[in-house]
Amino acid sequence: MGLIDTIRGKVVEVASRHADDVDRQARFPIETITALREAKALSAAVPRELGGLGCGMRELAGMCAALAGACGSSAMVLAMHHIQVACLARHGMSSPELREYLKDLVAHQYLLGSMTSEVGTQGDTRSSVCAVERTAGRFTLNKDATTASYCAYADAILVTCRREPQAAASDQVLVLVRREDCTLKQTTTWDTMGMRGTCSPGFRLESSGPEQHVLPGSFADSSAQTMVPYSHILWASLWWGIAADAVNKAGQFVRGEARKTPGTIPPGAARLAEASAQLQALRHNWLALAAEFDELAQGAEGLQTLHSMGWALKMNNLKVNASEGAPQVVHKALQIIGVLGFKNDSKFSVARQYRDTLSASLMISNDRIVGKSASMLLVFKDE
Repeated sequence: MGLIDTIRGKVVEVASRHADDVDRQARFPIETITALREAKALSAAVPRELGGLGCGMRELAGMCAALAGACGSSAMVLAMHHIQVACLARHGMSSPELREYLKDLVAHQYLLGSMTSEVGTQGDTRSSVCAVERTAGRFTLNKDATTASYCAYADAILVTCRREPQAAASDQVLVLVRREDCTLKQTTTWDTMGMRGTCSPGFRLESSGPEQHVLPGSFADSSAQTMVPYSHILWASLWWGIAADAVNKAGQFVRGEARKTPGTIPPGAARLAEASAQLQALRHNWLALAAEFDELAQGAEGLQTLHSMGWALKMNNLKVNASEGAPQVVHKALQIIGVLGFKNDSKFSVARQYRDTLSASLMISNDRIVGKSASMLLVFKDE
């Protein structure tokens, strides 16, 4: 049995069983993460030469989409983890120490968290206030993050910061901070409308570790070549997965209504057709860009394309379309099902799906993304 089949089977079963409690209690989906560890899914993005599965973007997106139908929070944790592993695997391979860490990740199925936000940057992940300092072969890094992705449960965190205290705010690097090399002090709460199980409040990080855990190169390259495309494609796949689950419930409801009155078409059937068409378009969008990314990632010419304005616009458009389209699809599912979709204790409830997809437009604000696209379109010529 392949990994995607394991996720669609055992892992989805575990996630489904605990999803409502994870949402209700705003607690971390530890049962799902344990199942992912047992399936060796946390090393899916690690290159085969280091013992991982070497999965491409399309395979990783398929995993996130499958899991999202069961538990959006679990899928978001998996997606964020894949993004961090990809940054290490694609930008840390020249470092013997980071290669060894990836081998350890395969052996122990470490979970990687993310800390890119910061007090004082107004949500701009390409700007940092904090800076890493290097002395006698070690680094020191302290950061005050507004949100930190499930960092209390992660075995290590990838942290953005300025290259050195004298560096400009945009001259950033990524630093791998192991749990044993840091202390975390929670500074805010995580009582949110949706994605409650991602457990990502603000934290004050204080850390010191081996200087070799500062990733080679600039975060500008890591961001353009890896973090942005992995984020937008994997997020789009999981938002689609959540919406697909809502449409599936709507389909079950409409078919149930049809059985009550044989020979007639239930009132919600037309809306179900509309939701299905929109869902298909969303799926084709992220699938196509996942396949395109996998091709581009193979060579130097492709890496240049990942830095291009045209590719940046594709990523921006994917993110905006997926984050706005998924809640619309779930809303249509709610209208089809009616009050049974509105009730939390109904088998047709889409309340959690609705709330989870509403987070999509806020994860890197759509207003910020549209503003950047508008600036690029003033000078971009599609070739």
